[in-house]
Amino acid sequence: MGARKQPLYDQLVDILTEKIEHENNPGDLLPSERELSERYGLSRTTVRLALQELERLGLVVRQHGRGTFVADRSAQTTNLMQAYSFTDQQRELGRVPETTILEFAEQEADKYLAERMHCKIGERIFKLKRLRAADGMPMMLERTYLPVRKFLSLKRPQIERTSLYDVMENDFGEKIRVAEEEFFASIARPADARILDISENAPVLDLVRTTYNMGNEVIEFTLSVARADQFKYKVYHQRVK
Repeated sequence: MGARKQPLYDQLVDILTEKIEHENNPGDLLPSERELSERYGLSRTTVRLALQELERLGLVVRQHGRGTFVADRSAQTTNLMQAYSFTDQQRELGRVPETTILEFAEQEADKYLAERMHCKIGERIFKLKRLRAADGMPMMLERTYLPVRKFLSLKRPQIERTSLYDVMENDFGEKIRVAEEEFFASIARPADARILDISENAPVLDLVRTTYNMGNEVIEFTLSVARADQFKYKVYHQRVK
């Protein structure tokens, strides 16, 4: 038996990867699907599969209606470590951060939220859905849940003006003791992909954050979906002597 022939789109992925790594700079526009199919004598479907694979690998960013760009995989990716403030971090990277509140409403805690927020099913919960962008590029979608009993007079304008943690500490006297965060690789669900302007099934980071006050009560539970091509996670391991 001879070696199995490499699929055409795989060959194209190899060719384009080589080009991206040796000839292109971050932000360069790649040739269109039509140009690539003509240049390499391949069908548009094959070219599309190759570009999807390059996106999955984080080598390119595809923007609807604009084309395919070489991704920036340098330190421009956002480091999610330490006391995490999206706004501060983007400013440090020289970007203009922007937060859009998509939803601010009250709801009752279902079984899932009750378990994670250590409250009763049916307890009143604020739900806050925010889109985080930098330089106009959608970066992260956050769904935050807060116990109403802790933030009774919370109104939308407060969150629009300043950071949520500042509101918690300064307006409501809730000092944060610790925030635990878990993260895992996932693929974008259709509704989230649309908001983040990435293709369905593009790689994303799912982040789950639980924030506790000094009395060890859960005062925030946040589920975030971040574009995998824009974030990196750093963990410091310290050896205890």
